[in-house]
Amino acid sequence: MSRGAQGQATLGADGILRLDDLRFRAAVGRGGVRLHKQEGDGATPAGLLPLRRVLYRADRVARPRCAVPTMPLAPHDGWCDDPSHADYNRPVRLPHDGRHEALWRIDSIYDVVGVLGWNDAPVVRGMGSAIFLHVARPDFAPTEGCIALAFPDLCKLLNAGLTTILVLDA
Repeated sequence: MSRGAQGQATLGADGILRLDDLRFRAAVGRGGVRLHKQEGDGATPAGLLPLRRVLYRADRVARPRCAVPTMPLAPHDGWCDDPSHADYNRPVRLPHDGRHEALWRIDSIYDVVGVLGWNDAPVVRGMGSAIFLHVARPDFAPTEGCIALAFPDLCKLLNAGLTTILVLDA
């Protein structure tokens, strides 16, 4: 298992995520990479993003091997992205009365999803929510602010001991 600088990967302006000798194509937010992330801007935040935990669809994929805690997803899992709600930028149980994202999806982009530490210690309303490391769409279309990799690459990266991603501002 390759560990790099304590499992720290770097995502450069070229859209390549690097950990030691590993190189992976990554999709980022439709709003690019921004130092001053705001809710709804579609941007991936620049900075050091720790990998808090990994969630996965146990009905579709095996438990990922990684350096952080893992938990299977359930159909009632969601994430609050409503800055006016007390649960903003936190996992929630569905149904939920605030605006939210469902984590149990029909498509495969959340079959494996890493929760990245952004605006969570402490949570500041309006600074962005639900910043994840997840499976890319086949065409590597931009995300809503997350970082996305091809499924095999995501699994390989997690298995290599990923603990943080340094996202560089262009």
